[in-house]
Amino acid sequence: MRIRALAAAALATASLSSTLAACSSGGGDAAGEKQTVTMWIYPVIADQAKHQAFWDEQAKAFEAANPAIDVKVEIYPWAKRDEALATAIAGNKAPDVVYLIPDQLPKYAKTLEPVDGYLTDKGDYRDNALKSVTMDGKVLGAPILMSSNPLVCNQKAFDAAGVTEFPKTWDDLMKLAPAFKAKDIDVTNYWADPAATLNQSFYPLLWQAGGDVFAPDGKSVAFGGPEGVKALTLLKQLADGGFVEKDLLTGLPKFEQTRTAQNKVACTWQQLPGDVESFWGKENVKVQPPLTGAKQVAYGTVGSLSLLKGSDVKEAAGKWIGFATGAAPSKSFNLASNYFSPRKSTGALYAADPVQSAVEQTLDLTTAGPLHEKARDVMGVLAPEIQAALIGKKTPEQALADATAAADALLGR
Repeated sequence: MRIRALAAAALATASLSSTLAACSSGGGDAAGEKQTVTMWIYPVIADQAKHQAFWDEQAKAFEAANPAIDVKVEIYPWAKRDEALATAIAGNKAPDVVYLIPDQLPKYAKTLEPVDGYLTDKGDYRDNALKSVTMDGKVLGAPILMSSNPLVCNQKAFDAAGVTEFPKTWDDLMKLAPAFKAKDIDVTNYWADPAATLNQSFYPLLWQAGGDVFAPDGKSVAFGGPEGVKALTLLKQLADGGFVEKDLLTGLPKFEQTRTAQNKVACTWQQLPGDVESFWGKENVKVQPPLTGAKQVAYGTVGSLSLLKGSDVKEAAGKWIGFATGAAPSKSFNLASNYFSPRKSTGALYAADPVQSAVEQTLDLTTAGPLHEKARDVMGVLAPEIQAALIGKKTPEQALADATAAADALLGR
């Protein structure tokens, strides 16, 4: 399945022992010994050789301006990255700097040093990018990239169905569904298997309905309210009407076996342009703004560099973070990895590419989701209940009520 949460895990997992052995930082002494800053990052640039070359170049530039500091950037697999990092922290073998996305920040918050003092240009960040890495008023990661999951539509499917207008709202989607069905085309797709992340499936609808996952105080969940019921009812109507692929409600088929890949889906918010381009043809990929319910919003993540409290070279590491996430390195990194800039000053990176440019224009409409320590656990109890509603085992109201009871128990209520 080609649902991408920054990047697919494409490399074999490195052994934990070798990982830990490589990660001790070196603090300089009073005699002027060089300090060594170690950073862990993952395959954001898919070609590891190109990725390593990028960071080698950045480290060389930084070291030229800071001759008392050496930087060592180590690239590890996405797979089991949390286990490796948690073990390293517990064993006092953690790196000084690590790449994290927003839903990881709450888990490591107690072990992270705020980076506010190392960012001299916080006003240059997009508001939603900075918000996604801020907890209790403290910036726990310096943003270096952004992504967006807008609405991606297939011109070939629209032509086959004789439909000329792309949907803008939930009502539009439902009104168009029968016209597509008449031509054996699904108006959208929905991956309901619990293994599929809700960040890219249910949560965008919940946010568009005006709801949220957690209550404002974070002590209870809020997805079971009227907004959540509206979102799940919309999905239920799509499923009951035969407007989405039935197999995706119960399993995780290979993407090339799905109706999306077979040009039998009109629009999706769960696939990125890069996921469908080779199947649809780039000329048929038409990126649209996210759908509007009560609000217009899409999921998008933010990659950031965080500073570990256990580092014995914090000032040097903070200086490296400020450099590496600056406008020029960030722009170069985004272009090399095909992501987007969290900074305003970098301007449009993809003006010459109609697809990427259209995605870029939706960045300010994105949210990275809840910054809550139990976010992933809550997702684990909610996803099966959503699936139960869509396959007819429960009503939307009952499914969300059951999920709320289980989620609130996880929060100690």
